[in-house]
Amino acid sequence: MNAIIVSAVWGVIMMFCSFLIKNRSIYRHIAAFGLFTLLAANILNTCSIELFHVNDHGMLHFNSFGICFNTIAIFSTLVFVLLTGKEMDKYGKYAAEYFALIFFVLCGICVLSSYNNLLMLFLGIEIMSIPLYILTGSDKKNLKSNEAALKYFLMGAFSTGLMLMGIALMYGGTGSFALEITRAKASATSTGISFLEVTGLLFLFVSMAFKVSAAPFHFWTPDVYDGAPTVFTSFMATIVKAAGFIAFLKLCEVRMAETGINIDKLFGVDWHLLFAVLIVSTLLVGNITAVFQQSVKRMLAYSSIAQAGFMLFALFSLNDVAKEGLLIYVTAYSLATIGIFAILVKMKDFTFEGFNGLGKKQPVVAATNTIFLLSLAGIPLTAGFFGKYYMLASVIKTGTYTWLVILAVLFAAVSVYYYFRVIQAMYFKDGDSSTEDITPSFKAGLILLAALIIAIGIWPSLVLNFFYF
Repeated sequence: MNAIIVSAVWGVIMMFCSFLIKNRSIYRHIAAFGLFTLLAANILNTCSIELFHVNDHGMLHFNSFGICFNTIAIFSTLVFVLLTGKEMDKYGKYAAEYFALIFFVLCGICVLSSYNNLLMLFLGIEIMSIPLYILTGSDKKNLKSNEAALKYFLMGAFSTGLMLMGIALMYGGTGSFALEITRAKASATSTGISFLEVTGLLFLFVSMAFKVSAAPFHFWTPDVYDGAPTVFTSFMATIVKAAGFIAFLKLCEVRMAETGINIDKLFGVDWHLLFAVLIVSTLLVGNITAVFQQSVKRMLAYSSIAQAGFMLFALFSLNDVAKEGLLIYVTAYSLATIGIFAILVKMKDFTFEGFNGLGKKQPVVAATNTIFLLSLAGIPLTAGFFGKYYMLASVIKTGTYTWLVILAVLFAAVSVYYYFRVIQAMYFKDGDSSTEDITPSFKAGLILLAALIIAIGIWPSLVLNFFYF
């Protein structure tokens, strides 16, 4: 509860700062201090210290897994603000409001990591999504940004409609919105889960697949990520996507694993087969399409779809290894992608040719960018390697559909190709890459972030020590 209330309150504080403080350069420092405060408040939850006593009537449930994810999300947002917060001034005069919207998004994320009721799932999704529609269209003079915001809003509204229909059907089948009460009731019935609940689960399955941009429900992602201002694409493609997976995982864990009923093939629905098809299609579309992109930004958009395919393994497995792996994966993916987008914001040309010769002109930037790309590719000694390792190990532990592991390794090899295209351009092609002024503090931030990714790649326990089952 600490993180939910502090994030909402600090969002309001940032709104007041927009007209009480005229020096725009201070907004980023106030936001960073707010994130430090939010991080501290969330860590207090791990010590069972509640700053606010609110009776939520069982609609929220705070456990170590959710609190650990909140810590990862808040820390990643802090890294995002420190590296790219200055760039928000380029998109109008509402920088303080942009920071306020980011805090409101974090409020929704904290709800999603702890919901214990389908209504809280809906509220968390909406609190997280609505500010993102505004951030996507914040570059009002750019037609692509306006188009991306409209497309994001329409697709978000459509998927929300599916979610509400699914929740209504599940309520009709169980008589309750609460996950725990529904589970107890479903376990007590002789016939198991009703047809209405299974149909509702299918609607929720499709809706959440939209939110995490899993194929074939991914078609909005490349245009939205490409059209949105680059600084906000970084936030949307990492922390927000990870929150969708955490919410999806909890839904699958409670509804598909903890009912006490074998629902692998309930009413002809084979849930493992559904997830296997979703994983293969997501990996196929994300990786193959990324190979043919000429823009690094659009390539990263398709890359995020491919990364979603790996994160879907956690939903397929639903075991302890999967939950540990998902925490490592979202940490590695978020930090590396934020670092790459921080560099991309400084580039004046987003094509692969725009990176030609960057290794000679900006050796520190090129070296750190290489580490970020290697982490996304899953190369050993980076955090991304252990993320992929845990995802694959979770599938092997289930003992079913192990052929998915072979396919995933093959698709990971394909991803190496398009990530290494950027590295090749930086070091092995001649050119005069054009960048904005890169300050020593920005370089220092990149170095620290790259060092953290390598440290997690060597000692993954840095993340797992915060997590207790």
